[in-house]
Amino acid sequence: MLGCSGTDRLHDHHIVILSDMYLGEAQVPLGVMGVLNVTPDSFSDAGRFVNPSAAIERGRELIEEGAAIIDVGGESTRPGATAVAAAEEVSRVVPVVEGLVGAGATISVDTSKLEVAEAALDAGAAIVNDVTALRAAPDLADLCADRGATVVLMHAGDPLHTVPTRHQDLVLEVKSFLAERVEVALAAGIEESRIWVDPGIGFGKVNPEGNVELLRRLDELCGWGFPVLVGTSRKSFIGRFDGSDAQHRLGGTIASCLLAAELGASVLRVHDVAPVVQALRISAAIRELPRLWVPVRNSPLSKR
Repeated sequence: MLGCSGTDRLHDHHIVILSDMYLGEAQVPLGVMGVLNVTPDSFSDAGRFVNPSAAIERGRELIEEGAAIIDVGGESTRPGATAVAAAEEVSRVVPVVEGLVGAGATISVDTSKLEVAEAALDAGAAIVNDVTALRAAPDLADLCADRGATVVLMHAGDPLHTVPTRHQDLVLEVKSFLAERVEVALAAGIEESRIWVDPGIGFGKVNPEGNVELLRRLDELCGWGFPVLVGTSRKSFIGRFDGSDAQHRLGGTIASCLLAAELGASVLRVHDVAPVVQALRISAAIRELPRLWVPVRNSPLSKR
């Protein structure tokens, strides 16, 4: 699986790494997923990209900065967020997906609704990123199987956001939960190679120490055999250590992303693509870890 297999070779002074990981049609050993929230109540973007044209422009910027995947979300998943009707979510997401297909990245839709996922896949998305791990809409598993879509299964409190995780061994709890959800996905016919898992940093964890413990022991999850997506970007657990708000957590985001990448994460979901990619590439060069050398198109960051 991703992060454990692959062949490295030098070509035109750039490191090109081949892997068997599915990113729709794209294949890379470590992918950066750019966050594109098209909601008016995003915890970090404050509705900046509600307009489809602005969202598409931002998506293209993220791709130029090095994002291999763009994750388009039409409903906020922060605790206390207002629920959005499926029709409204579709109207927010689909024009952006359509505008970004063919722009150079794989498109993911961040949703737990069957209708939204179906519309996004029809529009050209290849990944369904479900924070409920197929619990909110069980038929979503059948849809992903039928369409050959990749699905991201995330751990969160049960029910989502309302019951914090308090298990003595949080990593064991997360692995147990994700193992059960993986079985559901496999039973529906989703190919094993198209199942990713996400420990759900910041979702339903009772304290920041729980999130840190998950990151510290991430290799235990990465060694399990499924590509692991990690999303620490601007999360509140960073601010709980230093009092920073969402707009001032870049340092913590970069630090946690570097750690996650070195421990075997396959995809890093971030808002600030360029600085994270730069940090990964510098780390790759200094520590001679070619897996972290994230390709960048048409950017000064592409020059080694």
